[in-house]
Amino acid sequence: MSDLFADVIGHGGVVDLLRSELEHPAQAYLFVGPQSVGKEFVALRFATGLLGGETDERARRLALMRAHPDLTVLEPEGATSLGVDQAREVVARASLAPVEAPRTVFFFPDAGSMTEQAANALLKTLEEPTSQTVFLLVAESEDDFPPTVASRCRSVHMGRVPLPEVAAALIERGLSEEAAEGVAVVSGGRPGLALALMSQPEVARFRQVWLSIPSQVTPHPGDGQRLAMELLAELAPLVERSVPDDMPKDKAQRARRRAEMSLLVSGLEILASWYSDSASLQLGGPIRNSDLDLAAFTDVAPRRAVSSAEEILDAVVDIQANLRRELVLANLFSSLGSEG
Repeated sequence: MSDLFADVIGHGGVVDLLRSELEHPAQAYLFVGPQSVGKEFVALRFATGLLGGETDERARRLALMRAHPDLTVLEPEGATSLGVDQAREVVARASLAPVEAPRTVFFFPDAGSMTEQAANALLKTLEEPTSQTVFLLVAESEDDFPPTVASRCRSVHMGRVPLPEVAAALIERGLSEEAAEGVAVVSGGRPGLALALMSQPEVARFRQVWLSIPSQVTPHPGDGQRLAMELLAELAPLVERSVPDDMPKDKAQRARRRAEMSLLVSGLEILASWYSDSASLQLGGPIRNSDLDLAAFTDVAPRRAVSSAEEILDAVVDIQANLRRELVLANLFSSLGSEG
């Protein structure tokens, strides 16, 4: 049989760790890292291995389809959160013996949405698990849970994948070198986002749109609002086409939110790279965006360029904190257009 983790892009160290854990796993794992880096993808393959999918073709097929009798997938009720009733259901099931696999696996692909009441209901089971039960939780950070829950799990940290690795994987999947490199940049090292975008023609415009912003910003709030709305309109088709048509409504809504968040963060990082290049070029350093008109980089003083890059990264934090995206972007663009 083929390698269970063969289609994972990057994350070699994590994959090696998980392979070594398959025979004698811990009772609970917490996969953490930025959106769209492949946490859920890798965790599901680990779950498949725990259910015997390394050597049993039927077990592998059922687990990857999330239909294995000893795999329970817990997702948010509706579009928002994992509730206490779901957690209590897990507690009841956790005491039962597996049907056919060596163990029972409880998989939480969006565990960060768990309410505090649900986390507390699950805590006792995490503290005193049966030997045949493994919990796999996926979230962006350990801070998404009460410390008592996170401390009962073995954390698996997954970061972004180097862009050359992402591009190489896309080339293997049929993209040209130029297209693969472009998608890799837009994805910001997030394999999940890269795979969702690889067949979308709008990706070619994404980087250019964000790198054109420095020439368009002004201190006037109206211009900032216009730019913000234009950018969000550019993102809309990319977000919509990154979600499969046959995905259930509630899950599709969550997937759209994650895709939009990842694309906004990637775009802001691309914009910050322009200002970093501006400061670096004028001070004799290297630049990332060497294909651009270098004369434009001198339109902003080095000190102002550095502070602009910092403002953009602050906006990333604000957007990730779920502040209103239009307002964050509009305020940012107006500030970038001021003389500082």
